[in-house]
Parts: sequence; C-alpha cells; structure tokens
Amino acid sequence: MSAQDELPRADQAAGAPHPRETPQIFGQNKAEQDFLTAFNSDRLHHGWLLTGPQGIGKATLAWRIARFLLATPPAEDGLFGAPPPATTLDIAPDHPVSHRIHALAEPGLAAITRSYNDKGKLRDQIVVDDIRALNRFFGLSATDGGRRVVIVDAADDMNPSAANALLKMLEEPPARTTMFLISHQPSRLLPTIRSRCRTLRLGPLSAEDMQAALSQSGAELPENADHLAALAAGSVGAALRLLNLGGLKTYAELVQILDSLPRLDRQRAMALAETAAQRGGAEKFELLLTLTEVAMARLARTGATGQPPQPEAAPGETAMLQRLAPDPHKGRAWADLSAEATARARHGQAVNLDPAALVLDTVFKMQETASR
Repeated sequence: MSAQDELPRADQAAGAPHPRETPQIFGQNKAEQDFLTAFNSDRLHHGWLLTGPQGIGKATLAWRIARFLLATPPAEDGLFGAPPPATTLDIAPDHPVSHRIHALAEPGLAAITRSYNDKGKLRDQIVVDDIRALNRFFGLSATDGGRRVVIVDAADDMNPSAANALLKMLEEPPARTTMFLISHQPSRLLPTIRSRCRTLRLGPLSAEDMQAALSQSGAELPENADHLAALAAGSVGAALRLLNLGGLKTYAELVQILDSLPRLDRQRAMALAETAAQRGGAEKFELLLTLTEVAMARLARTGATGQPPQPEAAPGETAMLQRLAPDPHKGRAWADLSAEATARARHGQAVNLDPAALVLDTVFKMQETASR
C-alpha cells in the first residue's frame, strides 16, 4: 500500500468502511426501486442526482448501482426473447466487477472527490483539474459492454470552474456513460446541472435501519441507543461521528449545563469550553458547535409544538426542554438565538478566534435567553 493509499479519503467517514466496501444499504428501498424501474424501461438517464441529508447512504447506493451497471450487460433479444427485468441491484461479492471495484481497479468506473494538492493537503473543493481528468477516462476503450460510470462525491464541493466543466459533460454526455452526483445540499448546485439530472431522493433512516447499518460498519453500539438515534437524526455518518468523538457524553454534559440555567453552573461551562480548546481538538470543537445548535433547535421545537422531541437525546433532557421552552414565545426566542449564535460562532471559527471563548460566548447568550 502506498503512502497515498493511507491518506484519509474525502468520501469516507472516519471509522467507517468506504462506501464501495459496504455490502448492504438499509432503509432506501424506494430509491433502489426507482432506479431499477428506469433501468428496466431501457431509457436510462445519463445523469443522476442523489440527494438527502449527509450520512444516510447516498454514496453507498451510488457504488451499489455502479457495481450493478458494470456487471450487467446491456439487454439484447436472444433466441427466447429479452431477458427478464432486473429485480435487485445485488451483485455477488465474488463477481469480477465486485473484486475490481473493491480494489479500485475497475476500468469502467471513475470516482471524483476532493483531491490532495502538491503539498499533500486535502483540498476543501473539487477543482477543475479533477473534473478534466474525466476526459482521459472517456478516451479509454470501453470494456464489458461499453458502460462507463462516474461518481462525484460530493458535487456540492465543486468550485465554479469545476461545476462548469461538469455541466459541459452533462450537456454532451459520452456514449453509454452514467454519472452519479451525490449532493447533501442540491440548492448549492447550478440550476442547469440539476435540470440535466434525474433526482433520487433518499430519506433519513429509521432507528432500526440505522442500528443495522451501524452493526454492518463494525461500530460498537451504546447502551443508550435511543439517545444516539435522536442526535443522529437518521444519519449513520452522524452516528459514527458521535460515537468516535464521544458526542453522547458531550451532549449529556451540555444538557446538564442548560439545566442549571438561568443560574449558570460556570465551573461546568468552563470545563466544557476547555475541551474545545485542547490541542488537536478541532473535530471535537466542530462537534460541540453542532451539538449546541441541536440543543437550541430542540428547545425551539419544544416551545413551538408544546411537546419535547422524542426520544430524548440525554438523561433529563425532556424536563430541561419543558422548563426552558414552555410556550411558543420562548420557542421563538430560542430559534432567534440559534440563528444569531450559530452565525457568531461560525464567523469566529473562520477567523480563528479562541475556541473556548466562542463556546463560552454561546453559553452566556443561552443564559441571557433563559433569564428573560
């Protein structure tokens, strides 16, 4: 294995197998059947946009469809007529295409994601050279029935030049090529890109499907699985992030701090803020900001609906939500604070302000809101 192979991949969640290595997908039967219906109609669209929240299986489905397309020769009428329509995307693990895809050695498949620059740093965008590399791929001789498959993960990461280069390919698609664009926020894509793709919408997983997906990934499930399901909101990727970074414990501590309001437990708040300032704690800081946003959103929802979200995401959360957001007026106050505090924290993060100070600033704003 080369040093390049050992580098983290932009299209792989930490602690999880790569989507090409994931044998099953859970909770997305409708999206699978929608694609099979299009495939069996013999009018397969050349561009597909896979949309939905991050971490729910969009990339896994894209690689699953790619394996199916490359292992399934084009239907031709034979002595006994056309073959029966395909009823599943399953391809045997010992199929040659499965082996080649697992080894990243399939000549009919190109995967585009954020690449590394000359200094060995992962870019924060898909650049135009990443897309232009497809020209060489399209120029190669086609094999196995002439199919080619392209996966762009995530299309949201393309900079304007890359997006325009991809648009030209969608406008004049190479023969027998199917392109899959994975998008967590399709509104960020060019309208002309969206208009040239057929959309497959994937939804959040149920608690049962998420538990099955986590077990498949090899994750050790916590005893309080309901808390994990509530915080992950149907996203396996989010659940893995929470497990890997101690997110359940962090959120439980945040709930205890909120429960002390309006008389803030400053010692606890300071200790939580310090975890964000630890060396190498950028991921934990990012997670803490996200969990703070989640807490305020759940407070706003409680006030607006009169009912705390269920299941609760930490011990004692339900009682805390009911006390701090007893009515729609208070729910609106938490919603307004969420928008303001999130913008302040993200701006401070962008200009490299002290993480602990950013956390405390948000906590103090929450104290003010609870005191009104």
